[in-house]
Amino acid sequence: MKIICAMLACVVVLSILPACSTQEDETAEAPIRPVRYEQVSIGGEGRMRSFSGTAHASAESRISFKVSGTIKRVAVKVGDRVSKGDAIATLDTRDFVLQMQQVDASLQRAQAEERNANARYARSRQLYETNSASRNDLDAARAASESARASVKSAEKQLELVRRQLSYTKVYASGACSVATVNVEENENVQAGLTIAVLNCGDQKEVQVGVSEGFITRIHVGGACRVQFDALAGKVFTATVIEVGVSTSKNSSTFPVTVVLDEADPAVRTGMVAEVGFRIADEGEQMTVPAFAVGEDRKGRYVFVVTPDEEGLATVQRRAVSVGELTDNGILITHGLQDGEFIVTAGVSRIVDGQTVRLPGLDGNK
Repeated sequence: MKIICAMLACVVVLSILPACSTQEDETAEAPIRPVRYEQVSIGGEGRMRSFSGTAHASAESRISFKVSGTIKRVAVKVGDRVSKGDAIATLDTRDFVLQMQQVDASLQRAQAEERNANARYARSRQLYETNSASRNDLDAARAASESARASVKSAEKQLELVRRQLSYTKVYASGACSVATVNVEENENVQAGLTIAVLNCGDQKEVQVGVSEGFITRIHVGGACRVQFDALAGKVFTATVIEVGVSTSKNSSTFPVTVVLDEADPAVRTGMVAEVGFRIADEGEQMTVPAFAVGEDRKGRYVFVVTPDEEGLATVQRRAVSVGELTDNGILITHGLQDGEFIVTAGVSRIVDGQTVRLPGLDGNK
């Protein structure tokens, strides 16, 4: 009997042990995956490359008339400072005044005809109600009344148009500006849309240069550069790239790049010849990463940026990047990464955005 009880106890214990092992396996935490990583950097500062250009105002206003006519008065000359609302030039208004008077007379005649037509229509209605006029007479009187009303509306619109044209015989400054050029003289006939004056508005100056195709891909909006003017020897201005052309300039094989001076200087004038210097890295000095560190899916190319913490762990974040050509040192990164950031260099396809990973070699990790 004792032997049988002992055997039953062993069976019970053996049946419990697998269950305990299963529960421990279920509650065990999933291991944190280690990843390889490296810090990206630009191999060098690059060489300064200069391109020639000319300065112009950041805001330029080309003044023209909306109607043709004869210049009666030019109120400004080159170099003048104007404020918003100041008159620039005036056309001879006599032809426009005569046209307005003619249209006004036509309007008065149309209004008189409308009154007569309305009166005839009113009489026709009274006669029709007493069976003293036919239905045709009533319809004809109503049509004449409606036609007269339409003529009045047409004359009113013509008068409004002539008045607007009369207002176009004067042009004004749109803001505080300097007069750069005046292209007309008094008593000169001008066509609508012809530029009669150019105003430079704003104190900031821009410089536009032409950059060859070999360097245009290495210049980006927001990049820093320096500007020197032949007329201002010894002065060096810092500037920022604000526009990078995507096609070559007309009748040129270069791409237009526009930079704006960081600080206004009254000594810089429109038309001054400038040399703009960009620090452009050579291929070996650009940011390169191992080709297998760049992944690609339907959303485009990407890398995983690593953000380490104090415990030797890190969080990875997906970052979209733009790449250049493949070189012996790796694949060029043209946009998306900053100098000094850490990226995952192996196992990119086996991790996901926001995942926590372990960094071997950081904080004593192996």
